[in-house]
Amino acid sequence: MNKEIELEITGMTCGGCVRRAEQALLAVPQVTQADINLATGRATLTIAPDAERREVIAAAVQALEEAGYPAGTEVLSLSLTGLTCGGCVNGVEKALLALPGVLDASVNLGTSNARVTYLPREVSRSEAVAAIEAAGYGVTDSEVDAPVDAAAGLRRQVLIAAAFTIPLVIIAMGRHLPGGHDFFHQWMPERAWIAVEWLLATPVVFWAGRDFFIRGYKELSHFAPAMSSLVMIGAGAAYVYSLLALSVPGLFPAGTALSYFEAAGVIITLILVGRYLEQIARGRTSEAIRRLLSLQTPTARVWRDGDYTEVDIDAVQAGDQVLVRPGERIPVDGEVIEGQSRIDESMISGEPVPVSKGEGDEVIAGTVNGQGSITFRVVRVGKDTVLAQIIDLVERAQAEKPPIQQLADRIAGVFVPIVLVIATLTAVTWLSVGPDPVLSYAFVASVSVLLIACPCAMGLATPTAVMVATGKGAENGMLMRRGAALEALARADTVVLDKTGTLTIGRPQLTDLEALNGNEAGLLALLAAVENHSEHPIGTAVVEAARARDIALPAVSDFAAEVGFGVHAKVDGQMVQVGAAHYMEKLGIDVTPVADTAQRLADQARTTIYVAVDGALIGLAAVADPARPESAAVVAALKKRGLSVAMVTGDQAATANAVARSLGIDEVLAGVLPDGKATEVERLQAEGRRVIFVGDGINDAPALARADVGVAIGSGTDVAIEAADAVLMRADLYALRDAIDLARKTHRVIRGNFVWAYGYNVALIPVAAGLLFPLTGWLLNPMAASAAMSVSSLFVLTNSLRLRRFTPHPSTGEPTDERTRRPLPASA
Repeated sequence: MNKEIELEITGMTCGGCVRRAEQALLAVPQVTQADINLATGRATLTIAPDAERREVIAAAVQALEEAGYPAGTEVLSLSLTGLTCGGCVNGVEKALLALPGVLDASVNLGTSNARVTYLPREVSRSEAVAAIEAAGYGVTDSEVDAPVDAAAGLRRQVLIAAAFTIPLVIIAMGRHLPGGHDFFHQWMPERAWIAVEWLLATPVVFWAGRDFFIRGYKELSHFAPAMSSLVMIGAGAAYVYSLLALSVPGLFPAGTALSYFEAAGVIITLILVGRYLEQIARGRTSEAIRRLLSLQTPTARVWRDGDYTEVDIDAVQAGDQVLVRPGERIPVDGEVIEGQSRIDESMISGEPVPVSKGEGDEVIAGTVNGQGSITFRVVRVGKDTVLAQIIDLVERAQAEKPPIQQLADRIAGVFVPIVLVIATLTAVTWLSVGPDPVLSYAFVASVSVLLIACPCAMGLATPTAVMVATGKGAENGMLMRRGAALEALARADTVVLDKTGTLTIGRPQLTDLEALNGNEAGLLALLAAVENHSEHPIGTAVVEAARARDIALPAVSDFAAEVGFGVHAKVDGQMVQVGAAHYMEKLGIDVTPVADTAQRLADQARTTIYVAVDGALIGLAAVADPARPESAAVVAALKKRGLSVAMVTGDQAATANAVARSLGIDEVLAGVLPDGKATEVERLQAEGRRVIFVGDGINDAPALARADVGVAIGSGTDVAIEAADAVLMRADLYALRDAIDLARKTHRVIRGNFVWAYGYNVALIPVAAGLLFPLTGWLLNPMAASAAMSVSSLFVLTNSLRLRRFTPHPSTGEPTDERTRRPLPASA
């Protein structure tokens, strides 16, 4: 009997699209029939009875992507409970990816969040939740409250476990202290005290530690052992061994019927304490998200029925009129229609200086109004606001795994099974060649191996650092759209900067003015009066300069333009002619008096405009797209950090080289057409370079997507921002240097985390197995092993939290240490 698969298809507009999509689907092996409905955008595939459903779905989705009609997918974000290590991450991802219709599943240990890309007609949220729960983990309804709830639950478990464990340790260890044996045995015999230990250890192991046993069993039943499996086996073995020694001591060889109830209780309690401290530290890594969420106001003051009324934020609609009083937060995005104020936009741009706002200006949700009242018309609400999009970008970046984390999770997936094998070999070795009491030694060594090898630190090494870094970047106007962008920024060796709008302001401005009679104001008045009737960008720059100087423009008549040459018009009865040098030559006007000035301006890549009245030259002006004030300093800073800096532009070589010289750029890619920028990036990559491309325009999108990491200037177009891996919300290029500094510091922290996590396991597993015993007679206690494991995870978290101290200095633009306000080194 044949089976059917239903897919939603996007991008189809006609019957030809349907035919091509059907042909692509029919080319997939095991697909026997493909029917597509253009009206509903839905495809029904019939597949062979013996076909593997998941494999066919994956092949069909790829075929549609290549044909240009992507399958309609949705993204599900789930907040999980019970994740403790990289093995847990690997287990949940495997469980989700086993569902037909799940195309991608990424689990972040730092946020305890799963992001699932799936086909909505093939799999549902409830099926995804069921798969996670079957693997031994939980799903909570609220991502925001989950960390708080988890910390509160762990705190309760820790307190109860400690209440039983402290007297358990006093009783168990006190009997071995000098004089302790006589003191305790005057009250009860040894076996009675062991029975008391059993009574105290049981609630710790089976109540406080119940989650370890529930999840550990499910992990093993799914052949995906992780941290809970190791704790379950270690603590469970100590408890069962001790219970048998108490109830049937005759089963054991002489001298080995010992109690390890205190080890079982202390193991559970110490790991719970470690997890509680981890949860608190993890909460600090996600502070940025919580701060951003706190900027969303619950209500807005909206014009309704002739008056302003306080309404729920969900009731606000585009087009509504909203009043914001002094000191209040802007509730949604809009455009000012009345009033003036200064608004603190630091949460968007990272800049602390309030921005002046008046009629026609944009206001953004979450920013803080200053002293004036303003009224604005709502433009965007809900998930469309800039604040909501920033929160989504940060969450997506934190959920995505950089390549180094993907490797770590793959290692964690095989690490726990290897540890189980090592623990078994340890027990066998001790039983074979160990001294008496051999059973006790074998037990202690194997349990210590299980506990000290928990891969918690490995799993936390990357996500915690990425969480802190992306949050810190968002606070300072540097949005990472992908978690991998941090790693790519840190490893890049070449920066390619688009000229127009990135290194420069992006629009022409009047830069020079020279009147032969010395009357520059009069020259500018005549020039601007004529250019005011021109649509050319150069004319716009001249008129803006005149208005900025409050120069009144005289009346103009008989305006005419000569394409490719210039313009002329009558002003106060005089014929004013404005244009390039060849226009003056055509008119027979001598430009020799200003030849030296014109050459100097040409060397500076400025466009020269000559002005004549009734056939006689009266002066010249120059227009250019000036470099951003910080461009030269940023280029120097990038070079100081060991990066090669190149500029790409469509300008001719002479103009491009002049701009590059003024900014200190050595490598110039001139005369590049818009569609050639991506080709230039690809050429540099072919030379073995790792390229950052920085741009702001629509024609930059292909290059942004092609580069190892694309960085869009936030003032640029939506298309450029959508194609980029990182977005600089601040209007200055210092944010680029800051983003690279933050990425490098993050990469260094991640490397340090991995060196510690892996070095810790490589060094201490042999010690736990008893490698030092023949030399020192010392064997690691399981309680010490569990404590060391918790300390390892806390070290990784604490190391990652150091990134919270990173902040750009507002006056110099240099990144600083928040505690000392001293500049960080360039490599930070």
